[in-house]
Amino acid sequence: MSDNRGPGQDVQSNLKSVLILLFEESDAIQTLVPELLASLDSEITLTQPSHFHKIIDESIRLIHGWSPDLQAHFIAGHPRIGETRNLSMLSSKEQSGGTSAAAPTPPEVLLRLQHLNACYEHVYPGLRYITFVNGRSRAVIAEEMEDKLGISHSLLPDQPPVESLVPVKANSQPWLTELHRAVEDIGRIAQSRLEKIEREGLLQLRE
Repeated sequence: MSDNRGPGQDVQSNLKSVLILLFEESDAIQTLVPELLASLDSEITLTQPSHFHKIIDESIRLIHGWSPDLQAHFIAGHPRIGETRNLSMLSSKEQSGGTSAAAPTPPEVLLRLQHLNACYEHVYPGLRYITFVNGRSRAVIAEEMEDKLGISHSLLPDQPPVESLVPVKANSQPWLTELHRAVEDIGRIAQSRLEKIEREGLLQLRE
């Protein structure tokens, strides 16, 4: 079967693949690709590793300009903290926090994270907790989430009850501040991923 795509389609397709690798798959990538091409125009290239840092920075700038709903949809492309199934290769490595098959994350920590995700999504409706793990363990991230929610450190799988926490209003200033932080952290994650895939040769540069 012949490939009838023109050069412009190839650039869009290749850029989309790179963005999915760096940011995780999301329908919002379909919005980002043409905006990024229009913004960077002749500056955009997929042949030099250094140019990808500019692509990430400009992507985050553009995403901050989207509607809150679209930004929230974008960050939802990232897996929840503590998820262990259906992860991309890079997410799996990031979430492991140095653990291995020989020394996995304790099940009580995974159950605690599951509860904390439910608590967070109750307090910040429509958002997903995003953080730049940067090699930290899931147990440490659980404590970070507890601090964010203002609750005591614990390994109990159901305390405090989700319904006992007071939600903030969607699009209120605290909600928007948390959304902004999440987008910024996705940018930090993407930069870290880029450094890793450069070191390991996972990125195929294309003309």
